Amino acid sequence: MLRPPPPVEGIPDRLYGRTRGHVLRPRQERLLAETLPRLRLADPGDPRAGFSAPIAQVWLEVGFGGGEHALALAETNPQVGLIASEVFENGLCSLLTRLVPEGAEATGALPGNLRLWPADARHLLAGLPDGALDRLYLMFPDPWPKARHSKRRFVHPAALPLVARVLKPGAEWRIASDHPIYQAWVAEVFAAQDLFDLVSVADERPPGWHPTRYEAKAHREGRTPRYWVFTRR
Repeated sequence: MLRPPPPVEGIPDRLYGRTRGHVLRPRQERLLAETLPRLRLADPGDPRAGFSAPIAQVWLEVGFGGGEHALALAETNPQVGLIASEVFENGLCSLLTRLVPEGAEATGALPGNLRLWPADARHLLAGLPDGALDRLYLMFPDPWPKARHSKRRFVHPAALPLVARVLKPGAEWRIASDHPIYQAWVAEVFAAQDLFDLVSVADERPPGWHPTRYEAKAHREGRTPRYWVFTRR
């Protein structure tokens, strides 16, 4: 078990709320007990060794929600080793349900280029080597809209150096949000730093980005998502 990262001023002990919603059904309990261990990234210190398929790059998605975006990334980029991080058990079950049929939780074939991190993503970042990642995704994170909760946002001035350390020079950080407060926050935080360059910002999903349920919900409810690409200097 990794030790928690050392305390960083301005960042709380954890950046998420609850880890479970409704009571899990027996099938979901089996997925967590039998399927998840077969996909869990074993050693962040050597992430490439954790994949059973040959890979050319390593990408990370932080907070994959229901998992549809992570699975689309893994399926359309077989040369990439994708680490998908999520603490919410119902979200983990949603992804795992798509991978194995009922009754095959312990034996069903699993993608060799996908590994899961079912814990705080900051612990993963603390364990990764310098320059381990070629790309990072943060898709529609919890906006923590109240000012007193802003310290829980993954995009945070104190957290940028932690992210920058594990991204190679020139690596992309892709961010999407539909919340006006978070959109303004991203613009503010990145305007006051010197670790990343802004490549593009758009209010329509750019080519090569996969849709998510949160994007669809935003459009249904009349909100306009925004999409950023930053590169590590």
